Amino acid sequence: MRHSRAAAEASEGAIVGLGMTVAARADGRSAADFAATAVRAAVADAGLRMEDVDGLIVSCGRGGGVDITLARELGLGDLGILTQMAQAGSTANAQVQMACLAVRGGLASTVVCVHADAPLQPSVRTGETYRRPTPAVGVGLPALALPGAPRTATAGYALAARRHMAHYGTTSEQFGAVAVAQREWASRNPLARFREPMTIADHQASREIVDPLRLFDCCMVSNGAVAVVVTSADRSHDLARPGVHVWGWAQTHPSYRMARDSSWGLRTGAAVAGPKAMKRAGVGPDDIDVRQIYDCFTYTVLVTLEDYGFCEKGEGGALAESGALAPGGRLPTNTGGGQLSSFYLWGMTPLSEAVLQVRGTAGDRQLDRHDVAIVSGNGGILAHHSTLVLGAGPR
Repeated sequence: MRHSRAAAEASEGAIVGLGMTVAARADGRSAADFAATAVRAAVADAGLRMEDVDGLIVSCGRGGGVDITLARELGLGDLGILTQMAQAGSTANAQVQMACLAVRGGLASTVVCVHADAPLQPSVRTGETYRRPTPAVGVGLPALALPGAPRTATAGYALAARRHMAHYGTTSEQFGAVAVAQREWASRNPLARFREPMTIADHQASREIVDPLRLFDCCMVSNGAVAVVVTSADRSHDLARPGVHVWGWAQTHPSYRMARDSSWGLRTGAAVAGPKAMKRAGVGPDDIDVRQIYDCFTYTVLVTLEDYGFCEKGEGGALAESGALAPGGRLPTNTGGGQLSSFYLWGMTPLSEAVLQVRGTAGDRQLDRHDVAIVSGNGGILAHHSTLVLGAGPR
């Protein structure tokens, strides 16, 4: 365990249960159904009973359908904390942070955090799920997205990716290297939706969605839920599963202006939240064994790795191209396949894989070195960022 004594003593709490239910196709289950199933699975995984739960923090995706009434549906009562959070893809890490604070502050002893969504519907095209109305006016770079562009977040991330390419020389093939590496990880994950091999040629041949982003640069849409159980570090030693300890956290909401002379697209909230979380944990980039990076698009993986300090600014593309992120590479990243190839449940996708890796229960994709993990969450169009540092101890 490569962490300071101060970090060990400052364990913020522990994740002691994990429940996941994912469906690649619409099957009639609602987001609330998925949420209830995941919560019960997470509580059972921790070796606890539902009556042991005295806190619930919920989050729902684009499809909605989950709110604090979930507590009643689960038969939970006398809760010390019950709330709903919404920070888009940065929410999961923020939920864990709030749960740890609630436990430390005495509001509750056992808090479940759950995210659920069921946007896939038989009569709705997948591409329509995240479509948003076009704003009536635009100022600066947002105005470029108005005439004839798809009314989705993809257009915003495409602008960010193009700016990164123009400023640093990042190439489409380097974005493709991220997708290829994560597909290789997904081939080892039985829960992954896409497990077929992919090559750079496959990536380059995939259809363009919004220049410069191709189909394989974009995450999928999934139905399902993931839940985690958070309790105190001391209590975690007496439960069914080894606790995954929360060493550090941070979040930031930069509200970048998409305009000339801003750093939008080049520097993200990861440059603030990442170092703050690592400092709180008493570690640096060289101490991290596992990187679970929010990958709504391949671009976000590269820019987050840069901003977290795993390489210099502008070198994320070359890092991916070197094979460092893939199985056998020196910086294994998104080891379950991520949202690009495994499943898309916002920030719970990287968080759940981090828990599995730190526990040592990730099956064929398990890393030999897995004591310390970093998890990123990204919300909106680079509007929100959250970071967790997780460890297998304290010692």
